[in-house]
Amino acid sequence: MKIYLFILLSAISFTALAQEVPVKWATQETFFEDLTGKDLPSFNGLTVNKKPLSNADLKNQVVVINFWFETCPPCIAEMPELNNLVSKYGKKGVRFIGITHDGPASARRFQKRNGYRYEIVSLSKYEIRKLNINHGFPSNVLVGKDGKIIYATANISFSDPQFKAKSMLFEEKLKTELNN
Repeated sequence: MKIYLFILLSAISFTALAQEVPVKWATQETFFEDLTGKDLPSFNGLTVNKKPLSNADLKNQVVVINFWFETCPPCIAEMPELNNLVSKYGKKGVRFIGITHDGPASARRFQKRNGYRYEIVSLSKYEIRKLNINHGFPSNVLVGKDGKIIYATANISFSDPQFKAKSMLFEEKLKTELNN
């Protein structure tokens, strides 16, 4: 009987201890938070000019990566904001890459038609999933000169209250990395 009582009390105490640790639910935000400090995964894609581009080509550069596709309304809605970032930081050494699962020819037509100013790289849907750094579309990832992810967020918008604070934080982290 004492053994059963001991086992019961032990089980209750372990349960009580386990409940003291806060639960971190998996959300888009926790997914992005967990990327911070990780290496940019390897990838090999084609630019809209059908030239190969891989993560190795981004060494020692500050890079902003935007995951998008042609028929994604939120992706298209944020493009003017992203183009503004290119205007502000493109000449300061920041490389802007848009990764899409659209084919190079189609992405090129889209780029010309819509004035999207990022360098566009096409990967298959499978290759994008394998990267495991975007959590829906659009997603934006800031990568430091050391190849590590500094910050990631969903939509970039400096006018939409829902996204403004995170967009401002994204830009602050970008400025900080440029000054390092």
